[in-house]
Amino acid sequence: MTGNQNAHEQDPESRGPKHKKDMTRRRVVVAGAGAVAAVAAGGAVVATASADTSGSAKGGTAGSATASTGEECYRLTSETTEGPYYIDADKIRQDITEDKEGIPFTLRIKVIDSETCRPLKDAAVDIWHCDALGLYSGYESFSEGGGTAPTDAPSGTPTDAPSGAPTGEPPSGGGGGGGHEEPTSDTRYLRGTWKTDKKGFVTFRTVFPGWYRGRCVHVHTKVHVNGEWTDSGYEGGTTCHTGQFFFDEEAVLASAEVEPYSTSTTERTTLDEDTIYDGSGTQGGLLKLKYKKNDIAKGVTGTITVGVDPDATNTGTDV
Repeated sequence: MTGNQNAHEQDPESRGPKHKKDMTRRRVVVAGAGAVAAVAAGGAVVATASADTSGSAKGGTAGSATASTGEECYRLTSETTEGPYYIDADKIRQDITEDKEGIPFTLRIKVIDSETCRPLKDAAVDIWHCDALGLYSGYESFSEGGGTAPTDAPSGTPTDAPSGAPTGEPPSGGGGGGGHEEPTSDTRYLRGTWKTDKKGFVTFRTVFPGWYRGRCVHVHTKVHVNGEWTDSGYEGGTTCHTGQFFFDEEAVLASAEVEPYSTSTTERTTLDEDTIYDGSGTQGGLLKLKYKKNDIAKGVTGTITVGVDPDATNTGTDV
């Protein structure tokens, strides 16, 4: 349940392991239980991106505000590729920072049934992303060089990375964009899984992601339902959503002025240039961000409501 798939996503990302295609088994040692789930953004005055709601679920029946939520139903959130560097439920925790440097980032996600608008309780949510310099845990050897440019890179993207700079590119895969890659190290920073509460919310504490050649700044996510939470973690169930969260250009440009992001010499792909983001705003995974203007280093809070079909299976391995 974690990881780009972890990939520098395609990351080649269109294909991944066929393992756990319909049934995902996650058995891990619970770590970091009771971790603090929120951090203050220091009086944020910048708020970006607005929720994209609709009176009907995408491809479904008309939705209406419910007495329990009092909110309008959201469209189904866009499905995206899983990427080659996903690591299945490796860390059950809310604080995934470990010792990584970067701007503090709190990600608050609400998961709902897009047709009924009801929150999904006890769903398992994975997130994973690269560090401030574009490296994914478990796959640093690929991130630091030797890989080929992502197959989803926009036309005209340079094929040669700046000398000495991490590129964050995935290794070459098979036809169609490459498949899942096995981890090459034991590191697991910036990866984690946690369960939604009775109102469908889950909160993670991490750092603002960096970038690598061929992709805009983003966070990977998966939502698993119908599994069982046990003393050792989360088992069984199905993956009903695989997606990515995106950041507006204003926030990314501000982060680029802060160390260690400012030390990166890797060419950056903008949100508009990215070939995974579909341009549909919140429905496509665009986060609503809040941070203190002219002092983003104090921290950023990102929020989003993710509308899913709990009866569907979307592993992101064949997108």
